[in-house]
Amino acid sequence: MVNRWKETAGAAMTSGTIASIARTVALALLARSERKSIFQPTNATSHWLHGAGAGRVRVADVRHTLLGYCTHHLSAIFWALPFEAWLGAGRSKDAATALRKAALTAALAALIDYRWVPKRLTPGWETVLSKRSVGATFAVMAIGLAMGGMMSEKRQRPGFRRQRR
Repeated sequence: MVNRWKETAGAAMTSGTIASIARTVALALLARSERKSIFQPTNATSHWLHGAGAGRVRVADVRHTLLGYCTHHLSAIFWALPFEAWLGAGRSKDAATALRKAALTAALAALIDYRWVPKRLTPGWETVLSKRSVGATFAVMAIGLAMGGMMSEKRQRPGFRRQRR
């Protein structure tokens, strides 16, 4: 049982990291397309500590960008944990199943992030980006989780061996 949770946590680190990086790139591209600084969405995530003005910061800095990215990254790993547990508990391990479960996880994350948690704990992207762009980031999250989930499944298949460097 403990080994299973360790595997789930390890898989969540992978899928959460992939989702976090993909989403950060998407946030930057979407911000650019809306004529905002590429750093503003990530900076906005630091609003839980720095207040509503965090999303107006247009440059990269430790106070907003690093804190915003770390917050975002930990959130992605948080959401990857139930996704990986759910993926690991299922019988079907194909890509379509991983993507479906990732999409449902991302939808749940969007619902909780933007309907149930206090405004201070939202991602903050809504202060910088359009609703359409914010929605797109949850789609990117689903794709990142699914990619990570498929990678973790590949590692756990019998006969799969990691190459030594």
